[in-house]
Amino acid sequence: MLDADIPNKNLDESLLKCSFGDLDLELEVPAGVWNPTPNGILLGETLEQMDFTNERVLELGTGCGVHAVVLGLRGASELVLTEVDQSILGHAERNLKKYGISCPIDLLVADWIQVQQKNFDTIIANPPFALSNKTYRRYFIDTLILEAHKLLKPGGRLIFIHSSMGDVPKTIHLLEECGLNVKILADKDYPFRDYYFEDEVYLKEMAAVPGSYSVRDGVRYERLVAFEARIPNASS
Repeated sequence: MLDADIPNKNLDESLLKCSFGDLDLELEVPAGVWNPTPNGILLGETLEQMDFTNERVLELGTGCGVHAVVLGLRGASELVLTEVDQSILGHAERNLKKYGISCPIDLLVADWIQVQQKNFDTIIANPPFALSNKTYRRYFIDTLILEAHKLLKPGGRLIFIHSSMGDVPKTIHLLEECGLNVKILADKDYPFRDYYFEDEVYLKEMAAVPGSYSVRDGVRYERLVAFEARIPNASS
């Protein structure tokens, strides 16, 4: 959970307090970078319950490094973290040092999944959707699924967060088409965020997606899903 007084996006550098399970964190967040949204909160809660011992992990779009800290504390043996801006990576590096994450860490300026390194045990991602700035809102989801196999080793897995408004059945179908074994690690309903109501086009698009949201007591809820999609071992 987040400190309730902290807005979603930082206009100035600030400190973020958040808790994932038994982990209580206080992190430096640069200006212009989002604090964890409900997507990021569910992802952090999911990762906190997992074991990444001896795993080489790639996180796409690490932001302030909040999930990278969790990965390090849960045993990752190597972290490769990407962002579109070097200055953002500097903040992530300081947060990792603050929590004593001592495994090898590679900080890369990269555009989404355009990463040259390969043979990862796990890829972690929170694909942009509502604010993707793409005409095709599923761009980040689909490219992640279609390209992940190039970066993962046999038996490797992709862990990512997905909203019901992004068409969960379509995503499951695409994952299975790509030969990935799909598992739902967690799911949870969250009320619509204020900025959803500021985009009438988005709301109309989402109304056309079957099962995109539910309504209870006049409040609209999206369901967030934490997916694990694993490449079969070569012997499978």
